[in-house]
Amino acid sequence: MTKLKNHSSAKKRFKATGSGLKMRSSGRNHILSKHSTKKKRHARGTSNLEGANLKVINKLLEA
Repeated sequence: MTKLKNHSSAKKRFKATGSGLKMRSSGRNHILSKHSTKKKRHARGTSNLEGANLKVINKLLEA
């Protein structure tokens, strides 16, 4: 049987914490001049995954 592999893009985008998974907010890479200051400010930092999204990403990361 072949080796089971983790999902490579999921490994790069999500990090495990004690209680679940954390991810970076979207919309902070490039072309930020057209975004409002409020939008950029709220996109700072990380957020926790919850609910159905958490189950899907956990399946991608386990192998």
